[in-house]
Amino acid sequence: MLQRKKIRLKLRSCELVLGARTLIMGVLNVTPDSFSDGGKYFSVKKAVAAALEMQRAGADILDIGAESTRPGSSGISAAEELARLLPMLEALRGRLKIPISVDTRKATVAEIAVGAGAEILNDVSGLRHDARLAEVAARHRAPLILMHMRGTPETMQKLPFAKDAVRDVTSGWRASIAIARRAGVAKSQIILDPGIGFGKSFEQNYELLAKLAVLAKLGYPLVVGTSRKGFIGKTLESKTGKAAPPEERVWGTAATVTASILGGVHIVRVHDVAEMAQVSRVADEIAKVKSR
Repeated sequence: MLQRKKIRLKLRSCELVLGARTLIMGVLNVTPDSFSDGGKYFSVKKAVAAALEMQRAGADILDIGAESTRPGSSGISAAEELARLLPMLEALRGRLKIPISVDTRKATVAEIAVGAGAEILNDVSGLRHDARLAEVAARHRAPLILMHMRGTPETMQKLPFAKDAVRDVTSGWRASIAIARRAGVAKSQIILDPGIGFGKSFEQNYELLAKLAVLAKLGYPLVVGTSRKGFIGKTLESKTGKAAPPEERVWGTAATVTASILGGVHIVRVHDVAEMAQVSRVADEIAKVKSR
């Protein structure tokens, strides 16, 4: 196991210490078509209640997404994304005590979201969709999560998979980092995500989890999101060959969260916060022993 570096991530409202323990990023999709919760939190009232419950359950960060990036999705306009996102940010102002991350690929959305209270920007395209998002992060000194995606949400499961997943992720990250650094984003404000499930084969998802220590050698803190994803459903498929539905992937997710922590990840991005907070506390204790 690679010992995690301790890093102080500077936010507008506070500092987040990465590496002392695993931080929990709770996922909240305010979309009508998310793969994981099927529009469960599309209403502001339900979404706010869910956000506050995640905070009570132990989330350190809340990640709000207003545009689905599930395989095959075609995207929405910035205006529609903001129409979903801004009511949530306004409703949570003064009520949520943990920082908010916004999952967006658009610079326009990022700019307005930061003005409305978001403190972290999470770009699943790694700046390939809209490189100007890096300028927004630099201007506001907001931490920037750069995820690796092979292709786009529309094409990522249709394109040929990389022959070498680790090399493909590392190469993609280097390109994203270069864009961010040229725009003025400080190295200390960049976090990397290997994009489990985004343009990777069933086997490659597991390979990346097994080789997180190799990916961490790039020198940046890592966030990993495996929560309820399709490769877990396939692993847990029934005797009839039907994949386990998202709501039945909690304990499969727990196994991948444990593997991520033992691989040196700083942040785990999850839907089931209470359960994964327990998993991370136990995995952190194992990691402490392994790193001695």
